Amino acid sequence: MLTRAQAQARHRRELGRRGEEVAAAYLRRAGMRVLDRNWRRADGEIDIVARWGTTLVVVEVKTRTGTRFGGPVEAVDDRRRARLRSLGHRWARGHDMRARIRVDVLGVLARPGGRWFVRHQRGVA
Repeated sequence: MLTRAQAQARHRRELGRRGEEVAAAYLRRAGMRVLDRNWRRADGEIDIVARWGTTLVVVEVKTRTGTRFGGPVEAVDDRRRARLRSLGHRWARGHDMRARIRVDVLGVLARPGGRWFVRHQRGVA
């Protein structure tokens, strides 16, 4: 039997995983090509790497169930945005790709009844 803390952690992981699925589907519908997901290094992770024309788009996905503590997009601070840009350059070098890099944030709001809302903030870093 799981403790309450373990159950909450499992719920958060599942919510985040589902939010990333919703985000990837949203990006594909918007015409982007998803190249990679959950690319991890010791100093950080990129949730989604996508391509929009000649631009490499590094996407941070933040999923929430409510806005009591602010919206999901607002949870990504300037330091995180700068780290994502740096990670994007590393991803591009590691994949022998030369492209303009843009950092986007997708705020995904999960509402009761299985309704999902996406807010896409482009070019945050």
